[in-house]
Amino acid sequence: MYSVYTDEATSYTCAMNIILFEQLPQNNTLLSGDFRFNHIRKVLKLTKGDSCFIGEVNKESYNVVITSIDEKQLTYEIVESFPFEEPLPITLIVGQVRPISMKRILREAVSFGVKHILLVGTDTSERSYQEAKLYTQGGYKEYLLSGAMQSGKTAISSLTLYDSVDSFLQKSVYCPYSIILDNTSDAVPLWKLPPITQEVALAVGPERGWSERELNLFKKQGWTFASLGNRVLRTETACSASVALLLSLL
Repeated sequence: MYSVYTDEATSYTCAMNIILFEQLPQNNTLLSGDFRFNHIRKVLKLTKGDSCFIGEVNKESYNVVITSIDEKQLTYEIVESFPFEEPLPITLIVGQVRPISMKRILREAVSFGVKHILLVGTDTSERSYQEAKLYTQGGYKEYLLSGAMQSGKTAISSLTLYDSVDSFLQKSVYCPYSIILDNTSDAVPLWKLPPITQEVALAVGPERGWSERELNLFKKQGWTFASLGNRVLRTETACSASVALLLSLL
């Protein structure tokens, strides 16, 4: 399990619909040099008397009013607080893909409100994907945080890596309802599944799909096979489309 956030990260390209902190600044004061200070001052162009939303990761959020701002610091006053909004009861399992694609998957999954993200090495994935700097040097944190700030919520998905489908199926967190996407079998369309009233796991394969061996492992574990049709989609497209459809079933 990886930690999901660090204040040391410095470059974010998302729309900050909420500005997140691991811990709120002391004395309600944000100093220059912090990427959030630069965003408020140079991108949002907020001035004294303007308001915005801030929050603590996986905690409450707040509506604040800026009471002073200059080149060195800004101060704010909390006007209203909002309780933490729990993420959706969805665990998204994704077969490893190229890091550039995985960055988008991570950001969008958090934006949707997915609770857990599990990244799994597969028979058809390049081994090097799991050893990318995105994971070994903590770069993934930027994209998780970016997704949360885009969503306007404080919840950030947990992230866990598994070497293979075998280890994932042996060690993964149990979900009462488990779905695997597969466009090669006679699977029920995802949108035709009955309404979901419990924790759900959704597995989306890598660009080259699940191997026959892996599909048999899922089948032995009793996973429900579903599809988005017979077209071959990018993994990032399949992730967003399938999570969106799950929202309509929850």
